[in-house]
Amino acid sequence: MANYAITCCSTCDLTKEHLASLGVDFATYHYIIDGVDHVDDLYQAVTPAGFYGAIDAGAMPTTSQVTPEELIAVIEPHLKAGEDVLHIEFSSGLSGGYASALAAQKELAAKYPQRKLYLVDSLAASSGYGLLVDKAVELKNGGMDIDSLRTWLEENKLRLRHWFFSTNLKHFRRGGRISGAAAAVGTLLGVCPVMDVNSEGKLIVRKKAMGKKKAIKELYTAMCNQADKGLSYSDKVFISTSMSYDDAKALAALVEGSFRYMNGKVEIDDIGTVIGSHTGPGTVALFYFSSDKRGL
Repeated sequence: MANYAITCCSTCDLTKEHLASLGVDFATYHYIIDGVDHVDDLYQAVTPAGFYGAIDAGAMPTTSQVTPEELIAVIEPHLKAGEDVLHIEFSSGLSGGYASALAAQKELAAKYPQRKLYLVDSLAASSGYGLLVDKAVELKNGGMDIDSLRTWLEENKLRLRHWFFSTNLKHFRRGGRISGAAAAVGTLLGVCPVMDVNSEGKLIVRKKAMGKKKAIKELYTAMCNQADKGLSYSDKVFISTSMSYDDAKALAALVEGSFRYMNGKVEIDDIGTVIGSHTGPGTVALFYFSSDKRGL
């Protein structure tokens, strides 16, 4: 097996157990509620129900990015042990975390000039970011060296597709993605915005579905139209959700019913506290690899 480590951040929205099984260490982002700073620790200190319950009760969390010091604390032990490191970071289109990673890289490169430390801007979010990390480990375990893996990630990361919908417009209004009037009318009519992440790693509203059943169908149809190898798709599929488990399971059932050659069952994870601070409850997201790269 290639002698290097892969690291990432908590905003990949995989479970702590999943990352441990991959052998991937992670640095943590933060969220703030009522002036108190909390670590995005993959739901070790709070449950998803507790976190989203606080939001339902009126909490309005904010977030802060990972710091260079926090990244160094995760990456340096590998360099000190004689390993090279490939760090995959949360989308620069959604956070300044990649700038923190560049600062950490500069400091560590001066301290460990004999080691390779590569950074990849995932341009991905939530379990889409997690799917990219999972794929990187799969390729590493298959014998791919660190230079080839960095090249593969840079050439293929835009084939990673993200499709989201939300049944709760309050937090998208708060984030400025839709107006207050549009949120009020949309809530009254049961409109669910359907979004994706573009080639700059930014979240973009693409459509407005009338009701969550149609939103689920929109995500499923997008995968049918875009999945690599069509219905012969053979990679993994991840879904993440903020307390909309029935909707996530309904979407997973559609995917599993049509894509019979996937690598395992659809994995459903919780949207973490950092991304969930911006989406609020009621969001479902679908992630898979496509044959073409995403655009603006």
